Amino acid sequence: MKVIRNIPFDRLEVGMEAEAHRLCVADDLYVFAHASGNLNPLHIPDADGDGDGRPEAVAPSAWIGSLISSVLGNDLPGPGTIYQSQTFRFLGQAHAGDNLAIKVRLKEKGADRRAIFDTWVELEDGTRILEGEAVVTAPEKEVSFDASDVPGLSVRSHVHFDALLAEAEPLPPIETAVVAPEDANSLGGALLAMKHTLIHPILIGDRHRIAAAAHELEADIAGCSVIHVETHRDAAAMGVKLVLEGRAKALMKGFLHTDELLGQVVKSDGGLRVGRRLSHVFVFDVPGMPHLIFVTDAAINISPDLETKVDIVQNAIDLARTLGIETPKVGILSAVETVNPKIPSTIDAAVLSKMAERGQIRSGIVDGPLAMDNAIDMGAARTKGIKSMVAGQAEILVAPNLESGNMLAKELTFVAHAEAGGIVIGARCPIILTSRSDNDKARLASCAIAALYAERKDR
Repeated sequence: MKVIRNIPFDRLEVGMEAEAHRLCVADDLYVFAHASGNLNPLHIPDADGDGDGRPEAVAPSAWIGSLISSVLGNDLPGPGTIYQSQTFRFLGQAHAGDNLAIKVRLKEKGADRRAIFDTWVELEDGTRILEGEAVVTAPEKEVSFDASDVPGLSVRSHVHFDALLAEAEPLPPIETAVVAPEDANSLGGALLAMKHTLIHPILIGDRHRIAAAAHELEADIAGCSVIHVETHRDAAAMGVKLVLEGRAKALMKGFLHTDELLGQVVKSDGGLRVGRRLSHVFVFDVPGMPHLIFVTDAAINISPDLETKVDIVQNAIDLARTLGIETPKVGILSAVETVNPKIPSTIDAAVLSKMAERGQIRSGIVDGPLAMDNAIDMGAARTKGIKSMVAGQAEILVAPNLESGNMLAKELTFVAHAEAGGIVIGARCPIILTSRSDNDKARLASCAIAALYAERKDR
């Protein structure tokens, strides 16, 4: 419980001081931009507001001034204080990452509970960046307030995907066979990834439809190779052929059904299988989570048996490792966290955990069964008495079947406001499955994931 208390007017003495300390973080700048409507790019993290090629992340002066009210309203005089006036002189600037000291000193008391304060804000080295005077009506009676009930805020930023894009963009673009990019969404995603130097697209499909999609986008595709084929089946077969010939290092789904593409990938003669089951891995950047969340399989394997789940888990571990997680923590999900013979997924989870202990699943820490709450929340895991290196901190979530995995993926996207990317693993090359509902960040993230996987998987 966070209780704040005031000092009534009759107990105020000239010379009284109070101060608070605040670390200016990027989220403060986003929140103030939304609350004030001031979208000046100088005050937006990662934006270049003056055209010099570097982001400034300057804290708005009005935001710095608003910090004065936190000391007056919380500490001196505290709850019940009402502003009459406030003056500011802005002497310097603060930036995201600066530690600020906010200070007030009572210099005069007057009639009608009028109190006048000197106010100022300093950087960590003592440099003043703001000073002024506040006139307030101090509270008459002693009051306390439980501030723990004030609703919190979360900022929908996707810093983990930003980091992935920053890692992938310096790499040479990977040659990518884009199968049937015959509408604006699929062609636009490929061209956007090309613009960010993630892929070099080879467009395979009906050249007239591809040209019509480019015309709709007002895009120039003169720099892209275009291979004309008339049917989606032939386009998928050509994409697979390019990978087998070494002319492409990734496949990207365009305006065709997933089954049409994967049917050519998994065929026994001339396909791209390498002895492991294919599976799709969603990669989620969930606002507020300290790491990426991987969800599998939510797109390909409908009711996987134990043998298939081994490949699903290993595929996800391999992808997580290429994205920088050295020893991924894998939570095998079920409805409960104890083995129950009446719930087959709990038995599979226990077996997968033991197989990982015996080295049959490599390079990750696997535990299950785990329910969703105790897989990702440490408090829930402690409440249930679960002692595990995975519980409460799982990075990979393995769903019992496609239905539950798909529902989990959509809940993270539409309820938790996560950004989603993902690829198919288990073939000779990564396969990018984009959706018509994907936004630009999701399309770029999927291509960045594919580029990093293609570059690092052999290591």
